[in-house]
Amino acid sequence: MNNEQRREIIKTSWEIHNLVESSYLALTAAKGEPQWLEKQRVLLADMAIHLLQTSLNPGELDLEKLKNNLHAILTISDQFLPHAELKKVTEKIYK
Repeated sequence: MNNEQRREIIKTSWEIHNLVESSYLALTAAKGEPQWLEKQRVLLADMAIHLLQTSLNPGELDLEKLKNNLHAILTISDQFLPHAELKKVTEKIYK
């Protein structure tokens, strides 16, 4: 994949990000409320978009951004897969 293709995908991802983020902000549920998990699903999609952007950014992979992206994704995913203990995995990311 060349840098122009990467830039085009990232440009498109910002359009998707804006739609996802506005959907997230429209959900006003607090933790424990019925719509909370829906809000978390949208947040997970938002974090996945950021991972896409980090991964495809031209040049060297920014490892700090990668760590932050993975931490967010694992932390959010932990509530959907509690048996996997994903939150524990995040402790190793910053070592």
